[in-house]
Amino acid sequence: MADDLFVPGEAPGAGGRALGASTRRGVLGGAFALLLAGCERAARAEPVPASAPARRLIAAARRQVGVTLSYDPAYTALAYPLGDVPRERGVCTDVLIRAYRDALGVDLQREVHQDMAGNFAVYPRRWGLRRPDRNIDHRRVPNLQAYWSRQGARLALSTDPAAWQPGDVFTSLVGGTLPHIGIVSDRLGTSGRLLVIHNIGAGTREEDALLDHPLTGRFRWRV
Repeated sequence: MADDLFVPGEAPGAGGRALGASTRRGVLGGAFALLLAGCERAARAEPVPASAPARRLIAAARRQVGVTLSYDPAYTALAYPLGDVPRERGVCTDVLIRAYRDALGVDLQREVHQDMAGNFAVYPRRWGLRRPDRNIDHRRVPNLQAYWSRQGARLALSTDPAAWQPGDVFTSLVGGTLPHIGIVSDRLGTSGRLLVIHNIGAGTREEDALLDHPLTGRFRWRV
């Protein structure tokens, strides 16, 4: 790079004047600031607009924030269909179950139970069950992954935030052993990534956590 910067439009040696060191620093600093601002805008580009079903799903999940205040994995006998534990508690899957039920009228308890009743052998066998259990099957992340895969809802896994859309469902592995699940929001976090709505231990929250744990699945179902 040449030692001197010149005023735009005035060629060196043709009456143009070289800028001093302090002016050069100011010009370079301003250009660098503009470059950073451009990069920040690119990183925080607006997400793909959510479809109408996705907006309803996200809104139903968001309404659980401040209502579901704890994480309670205890086995509970549920009504069928439309069974649920009290809404002030639950696990990560309950965020999805309640959102799909409230927003789209889809009862994952019934959907998963009916599919497992006819196709039990293709579902994970990690809990020692010999037959479906409508109280708990739909509340287990691996079963939801299997169900949505069978529904053609599984998408290619990506750690690129731009690949995710509002209303997508993510699954991840916490601490290398614990399956987790949540809904991708339509709001951006400070990282430039879409927020997620999930319950990872302290009730339902909306936070910037999509890549906090290794991802294991990406699904887009009925949105």
